Amino acid sequence: MELCIMIHACKIASAKRITAVVPLFPYARQDKKDKSRAPITAKLVANMLQKSGCDHVITMDLHASQIQGFFDVPVDKWVFSFFTPVSSNLITQRVNRLYAEPSSILYIRTHFDVKNVVIVSPDAGGAKRATSIADRLGVDFALFHKERKKANAVSRMVLVGHVKDKVAILVDDMADTCGTLCLAAQHLAEAGASKIYAIVTHGILSGNALKSVEESSLEKLIVTNTLPQTDNQAKCSKIEVIDIGPVLGEVIRRSHYGESVSKLFHEVPY
Repeated sequence: MELCIMIHACKIASAKRITAVVPLFPYARQDKKDKSRAPITAKLVANMLQKSGCDHVITMDLHASQIQGFFDVPVDKWVFSFFTPVSSNLITQRVNRLYAEPSSILYIRTHFDVKNVVIVSPDAGGAKRATSIADRLGVDFALFHKERKKANAVSRMVLVGHVKDKVAILVDDMADTCGTLCLAAQHLAEAGASKIYAIVTHGILSGNALKSVEESSLEKLIVTNTLPQTDNQAKCSKIEVIDIGPVLGEVIRRSHYGESVSKLFHEVPY
């Protein structure tokens, strides 16, 4: 709401263009109706940004690709436009969807012996993300099939793939209660993985997440700073942070000067 108020204040102050940098898109997991009468809040947030007068949105690792469609007319995977009649004029809004994948790949290459690594997706929904990283690193891939009894609570997980004597790296877009990651780490340890790490874009880390991570089989939980992590690092020794500030800074610079942003989807700007 504060973001929408600031956007509106800029709009009525005759700003030429308004760009909202939203590292973590709010309510991204409420992208569909999981039961009758449930809200699609991610769509509501998109509408609020549009109606308040935002011309350009920059965000990082959307939880679900269909959120891009909430901005009306998608153009391609990372940028799409829509045109809305307002007092017989046309306004244009763009959404740049950045990926933490290049930063994650750089971290893996510089901190691990890639020959002994296997990339693991904690659920079927993240298989595309994990296979993309595995393909670019030239390593094996595994995934978990999981079932939930209720939201944020996993009842059963089944590992598909071989991880014995390998360094298993779990990759996901966000970690909330960390129940999935910790249970996956336990299954990987039982399957014979030598060491287990997790790389996550958005470290929400709510509830007992920090305690669960500290007591889990994870060697480290690596997160980006799309959310502040200073307090979490002080409370949990296993938390490590990848700084995505240079990536966001570079995309803001390129956007301002009309340069290509697509290069940043495949490499980090440093």
